[in-house]
Amino acid sequence: MKKIAVWFSLGMIVMLPSGCATQPKVTYGSPEQVETITTEFGSTDLQMIAEKMVNSLLATPLLQSGQRPVVYVHNVKNKTDEHIDTQSITDKIKVTLLKSGRVRFSAVSEANDEIVKQLEYQTSSGIVDPKTAKRFGNQVGADYFLYGEITSIKKKAGRVEDVYFKITLNLVNISTGLIEWADEKEIRKQAKRPLVGQ
Repeated sequence: MKKIAVWFSLGMIVMLPSGCATQPKVTYGSPEQVETITTEFGSTDLQMIAEKMVNSLLATPLLQSGQRPVVYVHNVKNKTDEHIDTQSITDKIKVTLLKSGRVRFSAVSEANDEIVKQLEYQTSSGIVDPKTAKRFGNQVGADYFLYGEITSIKKKAGRVEDVYFKITLNLVNISTGLIEWADEKEIRKQAKRPLVGQ
């Protein structure tokens, strides 16, 4: 009986390292590192889109005047057949533009309910000092509206998969309804499956 217990214990010791070996090795990488794991929309695509769109928008005469217009942003519409976090695209563009110091953004699209709740609390709760309470009617109206969409075309032939992404953004003058700026970024990704292990 003791021999069986010894052999069982030895077997467990031998199996322990192999059980641990099934865990993936996790390492940190650079956020700017080119990511080409699949043909799906990824971090590199997001960064390339944001850089292209921000540089294009900052080069327009509209943002060269020093006026710092107020922009209302609508989430980019996903018209592809895969899940894409379009909020991340919108946020990346918005943050980069804000850091440029040439544009301001209205928070109405993201936090209007919270803004209204806070205004109601400050003006009608009786808890906030009236000297410091913010009042209704002081919000700054947006000058421009930024919206866009991302589309894709996927094709497969044999072992080759080709994916084409296109994102289009438009900046509309809210007073006139005119599109003051528009641009697009195209991305093509291709993958070839190996002959073995399909």
